[in-house]
Amino acid sequence: MLIQFFLAAAIVAVVVLLGRTTRNVRHLAMRRLFLLAFAVASVLAIAFPEALSRIAQAVGVGRGADLLLYCLVIAFIGTLAMHARRSNELGRMITLTTRRLAILEAEDELRRAAP
Repeated sequence: MLIQFFLAAAIVAVVVLLGRTTRNVRHLAMRRLFLLAFAVASVLAIAFPEALSRIAQAVGVGRGADLLLYCLVIAFIGTLAMHARRSNELGRMITLTTRRLAILEAEDELRRAAP
């Protein structure tokens, strides 16, 4: 039961963090800290697999491999959401750039056509 609470909280945290704007230095720093924490946790899980099994049993999961799978699913969902948001942002930027270019070209044509 404890693991269900933590997994649901982690999903909510991923959604909240990814729902914020990305043009923020603090957001970039948080992403880097999460990446560092993920790397450290991965190395520790590889070095001490028994500890991962004990943690899994403490939170209500049968095996450490299952706990690892749950965590990776949350990381995967977060990565998908982040890339989708980034893709949408790039699409908006391309649209704005295209509009500006079209306006500049139209103004240039008007200047050339004027006597």
